[in-house]
Amino acid sequence: MHLAESQQVAPGRRTQSAVSAAPGDPGAPAHWHRVLTLLADIGLFIGTRSIWTQAATHHLVLAALISVCYVSILVTGVLTLTVRRTRSLARLDLLVLVTAVVLAVCGWALNHGGGDEGALTTQAARELVAGHTVYGRPWPWLFHGTGIALTPTTSGGYDYTYGYPPLALLLTAPLLWLGHQGAPATAACTGALIAGTIALWRLLPVPWRSAATLSCLGFGLLTGYARVGYPAVVALALLIPVAVRWPRIGRGGRLGAPGIARAACLGAACAAQQLPWFVTPFLLAGIYAVRRGELGGRAAAGVVLRVVGVAVTVWLLINAYFIVSEPGRWLRGIALPLIQGAVVHGQGLVDISLYYTNGSDRLDWYSYASLLLAAALLALFVLFVRRLGPAATVLPWLAFFLATRSQDGYYLLMTPLWVAAAVTAPLTEFERAWQPRPAVLTGPRRRPALVVAVVLLLVPALGSAALAVTGRPPLRMEITSLRRAKHQAAVVRSMTLRVVNTGSVPLTPHYTLTTGQGMSMYWLLVRGPATIPGHGTASVELRPANGRFEVPARPSTRIRLRAFTADPQTLSSQDVRLRRTAG
Repeated sequence: MHLAESQQVAPGRRTQSAVSAAPGDPGAPAHWHRVLTLLADIGLFIGTRSIWTQAATHHLVLAALISVCYVSILVTGVLTLTVRRTRSLARLDLLVLVTAVVLAVCGWALNHGGGDEGALTTQAARELVAGHTVYGRPWPWLFHGTGIALTPTTSGGYDYTYGYPPLALLLTAPLLWLGHQGAPATAACTGALIAGTIALWRLLPVPWRSAATLSCLGFGLLTGYARVGYPAVVALALLIPVAVRWPRIGRGGRLGAPGIARAACLGAACAAQQLPWFVTPFLLAGIYAVRRGELGGRAAAGVVLRVVGVAVTVWLLINAYFIVSEPGRWLRGIALPLIQGAVVHGQGLVDISLYYTNGSDRLDWYSYASLLLAAALLALFVLFVRRLGPAATVLPWLAFFLATRSQDGYYLLMTPLWVAAAVTAPLTEFERAWQPRPAVLTGPRRRPALVVAVVLLLVPALGSAALAVTGRPPLRMEITSLRRAKHQAAVVRSMTLRVVNTGSVPLTPHYTLTTGQGMSMYWLLVRGPATIPGHGTASVELRPANGRFEVPARPSTRIRLRAFTADPQTLSSQDVRLRRTAG
C-alpha cells in the first residue's frame, strides 16, 4: 500500500489530533502559547536537582515536596501539549507558577544564610531596631563566615559598611526573629521576588503569563540572588508594575489611582537599591515623549512632574528617618557603590586590562566612559524614541559594560522588566511619540545629519574607553626571593619584590597574588616603603594576609601578581611562575 493510500480515511472521520485544535476554533490556544508554557515548565528543572540532593540528606519532608514538584513538571509537560482549550492551558500556566513558587520556597528553606549583602542588610536592620546608626559603620566580623565575599578597594582595604538605600533593611527588620546571619534579609528578598513574579503574571495578557514565571523563577538566576539577600531583588519587584504598559502612564493627562500607585512603586524601588536610578530617566523621558505626542508639551510636562512628585515623596518618606538622624552618613552610604573605589571586576570591557593586558594607568577612564555612554544612550533614546521606546528597560544596562564594576548581575537582575516591556510596550505605543528634531536634522540631508549626530554622541564614551584600554601598567614588579614554610615547600610565607615606578607620579601600591578570576586578599607590607616615588625603585617584603600562600599543584594554573593604587586609580599585573619545590 502506498503512503498516500494509507492516509485515506472514511468520510466524516476526524483527522486532527488532540494536540492541534480544529482551524478556526475560537477556544483553541495558539501554538506559541503552548510552546511558551512548555518552556516555562522546562525551566523549572534548572537547579532543582541540586536542592533535591541537598534536601534528601537532611530534610526529607522538603525532598518529598520537591519530588512532588517533579511530578507536577512532568504532568504539566504532557497536558500542555494535549489540552484543547485556551482556558485549560491558562490553568496549566497557573500550575507552572505554583510549582515555581514552591521550588523557590524550598530553595530558600535549604539555603537562607545569604552572602555579604544579606549579612550586611540583616546587621543594618538589627542596628536600626537597637536605635543605633546604620550607615558608615564597619562590621568586619560579618565577613568571617563561609560564603561571605569581601569587596576590596584600590586603597588596600575592604568595604565592611552598608551601602544601599534603606528600604530593604526596613523590610528585613520585622523578620529578625527568623535567625542569625542573613536569613531575615534573604527571606525579605525571596518574598519580594515571589510577589513580583505573581504581580507580573497577573499583569501580563493571559497567553504571555508563563513568560513571567520563566523570567523570574525559571532559570534559577534571580532566585539565587534572592537567597544571597541582594536588595536589587526588592527593587525589581517594585519596578515590575511600573514597567508593564509604562507608555500608558498619564494617558489623557490624568494619572488616576493606577498611575499614582505606579509612581509610588518607582519611588520605592529607588529607595531599595541604586540600579533603578539608571532606568528611571529613560522611563520618564519616554513618558514625556508619548504624552507630548498625545497632549502637547505643557500637558506632558505636567504628567511627568506629577509622576516625579509622587515618586520623590515616597522616596523621601522611606529615607526620612535616616536623613534626620544621620544625614551625612546616609548620603555617603547610598552613594557608596559610586564612590567606594572598589577594584575592577566583571564581565565587561575592563577585562582587557584585568586579564588580557598587564593593566592600565588610566582605570578612571572606564568610569568616565560608562557615564558618557549612559548620557549618550539617553540622548539617543530621546532622539529616536519611536524606534527605541520598547528598549527603555534594556538600554541603561549597556553603560555598565564599560564600567570598572561590570558584573553580569547588573544586566540580568532586571531582565523580567525586559519581558514586561516586550509584551506590553510594543512599537505601536510610540507611533505618535514626540521626537526632537532641530533644523539641522530636518533638512534634505537629514539622514547623514542623524548619522553624524549618533556618532558625535557616542564618540566621547568610545574615546574614553579607548584611553582606558590602551593605558600601560605604571609599575614593573619582579619577585627576588621567596620564604617557604619548613617541611612544606609548596607553602609561601613571604616574598620580596623589586618594584619600579615607571611614571612621574608617586604611587602607593597594594599587592596580591591571584590564581583565578576573582580577587585574593591583599598581602601585608612587612618591610619597605609604602609609597614609591616617581621613577623610583624599591624593594618590599610582603606576607599573605592569612600567613600562607599555597602554590597550585597544577603547573598550568595562571598565577597573577597584581598591584592596585587608588590615587590615581591604576592596575599593574604580570604572570609569575612559582614552583611547589624550593630552588
